[in-house]
Amino acid sequence: MRVGTQYTGTVNRNGRLRVFTWGWNPNQHVIWHVVPVSTRRGGPQLDWDVEVERANSNQVTYWVNVENLTNQDVRFEMRYAILN
Repeated sequence: MRVGTQYTGTVNRNGRLRVFTWGWNPNQHVIWHVVPVSTRRGGPQLDWDVEVERANSNQVTYWVNVENLTNQDVRFEMRYAILN
């Protein structure tokens, strides 16, 4: 398994952000996670979902939608794990 951070950014309070990453091998099994870097106690800070585009026969694009569940700006990392 290989892991890494693809993107680091900030999503504004109560806001949404859409990030894409392209050129991924469609034969690889990739899992995406969004992890807050900003600290805040008392509940979840972020929610996210992943959409996938088969750009061509050799490349996949991942679209990661991040939602800030708080009334404060949240810094985050978009991390991946390639399972095969």
